[in-house]
Amino acid sequence: MSRTYQLGDLQLAIMRVLWSRGEASASDVHRALLEERGLAPTTIATMLRKMEDRGLVAHRTDGRKFIYRPEVTEENVRSSMVDQLSERLFRGNVAAFASYLIAEHDIDSEELNELRELVAEKTRTDPEGS
Repeated sequence: MSRTYQLGDLQLAIMRVLWSRGEASASDVHRALLEERGLAPTTIATMLRKMEDRGLVAHRTDGRKFIYRPEVTEENVRSSMVDQLSERLFRGNVAAFASYLIAEHDIDSEELNELRELVAEKTRTDPEGS
């Protein structure tokens, strides 16, 4: 059974910095998020320690600095969080989830074409819909 991840907004923002950079110190993460979040460096450092306790990140030392790296992939987190959202709000009904997203959000013609291509590809590779 795969692990489930439920990240808050700040945790997700921190993970995005780490995913894009590969690794970063707490001060690097703080600088990357300062304009968007305006949080104290200690807040970022504390969150990184908590995330390490959960197995989301790990660190190595570089002198007196901890250099953090992601221990989970963006795809695993995204998949887990979307699965949980779908299950909680739509009782796992993927069609209802997709219908809601299409009906309630502005989707341009390029995105609609992408969706059509995804549906066509899925139909070709899995005609039974299993």
